[in-house]
Amino acid sequence: MAIYRIFPDRDTIIYTEQLTGNAGKDEILELGGYPSAIDGLGQASRILMKFETSDITNVIDNKISNFSSSAGLTLAQNRFSSSLKLFLADATEVPFEYGLEAYPIFIAGTGEWDNGIGKFGDLPVNTSGASWAFKNEGSNNAWSTSGYTTNTTASFIEGKEGGGNWHVLSTLTGGSAESMEFSQTHSISTTHDLDINVTNAVRQMYTGSLSNKGFLIKLEDKYEHYTTSSIRLRYFGIDTNTIYPPFLEFGWDDSSYNTGSLEVLNTDICHIDVKNNKGRYVDEGKQRFRLTARPTYPVRTFTTSSVYLNNFALPTASYWGLRDENTEEMVVDFSTEFTKISCDPTGPFFDIYLDGLQPERYYRILIKTELNDSNIVVDNQNIFKVVRNG
Repeated sequence: MAIYRIFPDRDTIIYTEQLTGNAGKDEILELGGYPSAIDGLGQASRILMKFETSDITNVIDNKISNFSSSAGLTLAQNRFSSSLKLFLADATEVPFEYGLEAYPIFIAGTGEWDNGIGKFGDLPVNTSGASWAFKNEGSNNAWSTSGYTTNTTASFIEGKEGGGNWHVLSTLTGGSAESMEFSQTHSISTTHDLDINVTNAVRQMYTGSLSNKGFLIKLEDKYEHYTTSSIRLRYFGIDTNTIYPPFLEFGWDDSSYNTGSLEVLNTDICHIDVKNNKGRYVDEGKQRFRLTARPTYPVRTFTTSSVYLNNFALPTASYWGLRDENTEEMVVDFSTEFTKISCDPTGPFFDIYLDGLQPERYYRILIKTELNDSNIVVDNQNIFKVVRNG
């Protein structure tokens, strides 16, 4: 499929209530701006998250670029998107409108931040990894609070020094600078799931222009250390026992359209179905799903073969999607950019990378197309399960 997901190598939250407290094994990741229950002073919590460089390289080299090379395209010419996605577990006192921000983390040299093994609110306080004050365990590993490297910054609050360091700009080959601030705005009526496009940072991590130290995610400045209300947005982390872990999603257009001698379907009174769904697949490799498409009532012609066996091409405005069979939520939504249905002289088809889906789950294939100036969604209960390979 032209949607592929990788999952974090590590994640944690850092928070001002315990400047040295680690929460690297907590199931929940929190963004917050709220008053302390003890003294009423404003507090803040942020998320740190990192994806393996090898995972990013694998997607671009072996999924996206492999497809592009057949068309003679380079990485710079190939259009792909990368988005950080986290799913909301709970929220309290959210503003009518607010912004979320993501930045690439800055750490000088080969240093890293440690995930740690703590949980929020541990007593005694766990200091095994990253915290508001420190990148990892030990008082010699503080986040920088002054003398920042060019194009990097942090937030400085007296008495609550720390909170991470991040890039605000990154210099490209040739000397031009590219913004490393990525954001999303929510209103009170949205789902409040986090979905931030970080494509420019991922491209630079791949090329080596930017060291991959992960991402720092925070509330916009005016809502951190907030005292008027307790703004808390809690998301599922990688240690969740639910089906909603965070991930970095890649999307690209892998479609091709060559109808050959096939007619294009032009009536919404039709039959569209998946003809090669085996129902069970291991979580590796790529599966091509082929479709049958034909009018319910074919035009009468004089022929020696049945017109009901003729396959048709779907219109170019046709897309596939995946829905979780148990939760009925869209796992891969219809996208005019990244889930186009292809066609060759045999008929319409699309590809799904099975190792980009979570195993031990059931998925339902949906087809969306435009016929007779109407958008129709086809659901023929084409369900398959992805299972672990070993």
